[in-house]
Amino acid sequence: EENGHQNKRLKSDADEEDAEDQNKKLPKRKIVLLMAYSGKGYHGMQRNVGSSQFKTIEDDLVSALVQSGCIPENHGEDMKKMSFQRCARTDKGVSAAGQIVSLKVRLIDDILEKINNHLPSHIRILGLKRVTGGFNSKNKCDARTYSYMLPTFAFAHKDHDVQEELYRLDRETLERVNKLLACYKGTHNFHNFTSQKGPRDPSAKRYIMEMYCGEPFVRENMEFAVIQVKGQSFMMHQIRKMIGLVIAIVKGYAAESIMERSWGEEKVDVPKAPGLGLVLEKVHFEKYNRRFGNDGLHEPLEWTEAEEKIAVFKEQYIYPTIINTEREEKSMSNWLNTLPIHDFNSSAVEMQTNNKNSKKSSDLEGSDGCGDDSD
Repeated sequence: EENGHQNKRLKSDADEEDAEDQNKKLPKRKIVLLMAYSGKGYHGMQRNVGSSQFKTIEDDLVSALVQSGCIPENHGEDMKKMSFQRCARTDKGVSAAGQIVSLKVRLIDDILEKINNHLPSHIRILGLKRVTGGFNSKNKCDARTYSYMLPTFAFAHKDHDVQEELYRLDRETLERVNKLLACYKGTHNFHNFTSQKGPRDPSAKRYIMEMYCGEPFVRENMEFAVIQVKGQSFMMHQIRKMIGLVIAIVKGYAAESIMERSWGEEKVDVPKAPGLGLVLEKVHFEKYNRRFGNDGLHEPLEWTEAEEKIAVFKEQYIYPTIINTEREEKSMSNWLNTLPIHDFNSSAVEMQTNNKNSKKSSDLEGSDGCGDDSD
């Protein structure tokens, strides 16, 4: 009997070795994977090699790629060997419904099923496409769309005593929120919306294509709304600070003119909204699609066939996580309590050393805080 067990074990080991040998013979191909994940409990997307205490989404992904036989183990240790590139480096706690990674893999049978079998249920690979050999998901991406889901009581004026569960956003406040969000459209200097970038750093200039807040909806007796923003690229914490500043203005902590000031050279105190509600919705490859999408060899990087799977994943993993975490940990409520600590009024004294600059400053106080959309 013992021999029988041993033979079975040897046979299964031999089968695994055969499969591994077969995999080794497969040529490596450049592909992209469409990923969705709930980011709660993770320290962002990007792997920190040698730092196992800060778990990232890529730690779980690379482990699944190795276990499924798509990549050799040494490629998991040195990701450059498989030309790995993620499209967006999402921050701690941030989720994604349409993240794209590019890499070289062995195209094994039932590849998606095998990778997903080695992933936790809150990380899914929803699609795969072949791409050109030199494709790099970060460099070839023209734009990224993020959403930010937040409870609408975040927009209640600071002087009004509101019960969070009972608060409902009125039409006038929603219109004001959208007017302020639209101010971000165009190119601005966002050095105040990230860390470690000075006002003269050219990379602090970013182009925003659209930004708006959708109609509110009720989930589990609490009203939420979703802000959408599409831009060429974003710096660390930029979106959370863009939203944080609008909340500070709508709540009455800061004047609308602070927006205009924040794009100037002076240092402005911009609050950073919680990471919980932020979701990478979609990445755009318009130039690549025009050039290679219809060349007969490659598919355009559009994922209409995966839209239903994406919607199901969001309903199952992303939205419930945001709603339940908000109710249990009160991340938005706690953050709103920190807004009075911020100093929104300190303006650059140096700018007011002569009348001309004083006049400029008072003109800004009277403006609607919106820059020129055409720049």
